[in-house]
Amino acid sequence: MKKVLFKGAGTAIATPFDENGVNIKEFKRLIEFQISEGIDAIIVCGTTGESSTMTKEEKISAIKCAVETSNGRVPIIAGTGSNNTAQAIEMSKVAEGLGVDGLLLVTPYYNKTTQKGLIAHYTAIAKEVSLPIILYSVPSRTGVNIAPETCLELSKIDNIVAIKEASGDLSQIAKIAHLCGDNLTIYSGNDDQIVPILSLGGLGVISVLSNVKPKLTHDIVQNFLDGKVNEARKLQLDSIPLINTLFAEVNPIPVKAALNIIGYDFGEPRLPLIPASEGVKEKLKELL
Repeated sequence: MKKVLFKGAGTAIATPFDENGVNIKEFKRLIEFQISEGIDAIIVCGTTGESSTMTKEEKISAIKCAVETSNGRVPIIAGTGSNNTAQAIEMSKVAEGLGVDGLLLVTPYYNKTTQKGLIAHYTAIAKEVSLPIILYSVPSRTGVNIAPETCLELSKIDNIVAIKEASGDLSQIAKIAHLCGDNLTIYSGNDDQIVPILSLGGLGVISVLSNVKPKLTHDIVQNFLDGKVNEARKLQLDSIPLINTLFAEVNPIPVKAALNIIGYDFGEPRLPLIPASEGVKEKLKELL
């Protein structure tokens, strides 16, 4: 069986910005809160972290902060994917040098590619680093789906160890689990599908919800893994109103508003994203 990077809830952590770039003080505060609440991993510079509007220097700053703040207490996984394979390799090497525990690599977006192209893209990156790699399939954002058969081929590569599955297609996820078995850990990429994906053999979630509710998100997974399925299901269902509101507008617009509501200074999303609407803010206040 391949290395399991983590079991449980990993937070796809938001990035606080100020006039100087990344607000390191607030970022450390949120990381400490996450760890104190029992989160199982932290994923930095992903979609929720607004990696697409961060400079290379800002990404290095955020990754370095996460690694140093965690200090080995929880795994730190860096989002280093790109639609430019050479750029993804470069950033993956940088992250490896900064001491992260793993990499999250989204499929190429906009220019896209074929399934054979996905195999070539991920193989090229995997050859250049020794870190464990999590594939990231989120076709609603990228226009590219990683087919189960492609997952099978990629799972034959030693350091490709997992997939963050955010297709929303449970039939596809079942097929991936069937084909890949222990060679590819499955993490839910959708907070409203944690329990369904765990029931298919998944080992956790890479979560937006856990930015504001880390213990709750951890407990959904832990209860299920401990055999307390009814408890896990109840927590999952009780959290649906908050999850729906966190995705009422494009992620991470609502979650940054939510973090501000609970006492953090996370600022506003960077353009082209805009601040949350008043309606979403009011609903978040009510739910939080």
